[in-house]
Amino acid sequence: MKRFFKRIMPFLALSMLVAVSAALSGCASKTEGSCSYGSSKQIRIGYQKNDPFMILKERGNLEKRLKPMGITVKWNEFQDGPAMLEALNAGSIDVGRTGNSPPIFAMAAGSNLVYIAAGKSKYEGSGILVKDNSSIKTLADLKGKKIGFSKGSSSHYLIIKALKKAGLKYTDITPAYLKPGDARVAFEKGDIDAWVVWDPFTADAENSIGCHLLANGKGITTDRDFFVANPDYAKKNKKLLKIVMDEVQKSSDWTNNNQEKAAKMIASIIKIDESSMLKAIKRRVYGVDPLTPDIMNEEQDIANLFYEQKIIPKKINVKDRTFNVYSK
Repeated sequence: MKRFFKRIMPFLALSMLVAVSAALSGCASKTEGSCSYGSSKQIRIGYQKNDPFMILKERGNLEKRLKPMGITVKWNEFQDGPAMLEALNAGSIDVGRTGNSPPIFAMAAGSNLVYIAAGKSKYEGSGILVKDNSSIKTLADLKGKKIGFSKGSSSHYLIIKALKKAGLKYTDITPAYLKPGDARVAFEKGDIDAWVVWDPFTADAENSIGCHLLANGKGITTDRDFFVANPDYAKKNKKLLKIVMDEVQKSSDWTNNNQEKAAKMIASIIKIDESSMLKAIKRRVYGVDPLTPDIMNEEQDIANLFYEQKIIPKKINVKDRTFNVYSK
């Protein structure tokens, strides 16, 4: 018996060493699909027309990446950021992409959302549209006019900043709070004098209804995207959200490098003219940035302005709402 144990001891020791090494290495020695990336088996994503999430959805790469992990994706489309953030707060979605202003209005209304990443600036395709035959020639001419925009959206901030740049106050105009689809109808009928909106609505209007940008966001706003999430979901699924952001970047790189193909794909989905979609794509860069101090300072300035204008009821500290999915 002693001889038997002497013979097998080296093999037992080797087996124990292999087992310990495997336990210590964890996911490092396994495929991505065999690792745990959170507690959820489904991620519900909110998106808007022509945003990075919509492109990711149509490319289908996120589903391919998550399938080996047993995780599915449910997509939910929204016309604007405020509506999407209502769904996020209600627990109908887990993560979404929105403009710079909706998160601030949502937090002022009690939402506990967190920022997880930022998009690139897209100021060139966002701005104030006026008809080609309009008497409005400068920002100062907006005084006394009726201006349509989506309340609590990035356009809300843009118009306030544009008025301030022209030496005007928010009370110098008559705001018409309209969703993009309704605002387009009102603008065409002449029920509003100007329309503040973003691409691809801007490009489509410029190409089809005899109007032009009185001013875009240059020198007024960076008009960057933000990716936001439910805080509980983010804490439990940090690695999963990092994967999602990685895939957004990959699909964004594809869009930047294949503009005509991307325009054809998106135009067919959202039912606008292909040339308008290409115009919108060419005047922006798609991509994802971490939440740097400079980016969050931009967002804080927006929150401060809305509070100073008494548009939101309380101060918001956006830096308290950041969740870094890129940290280990």
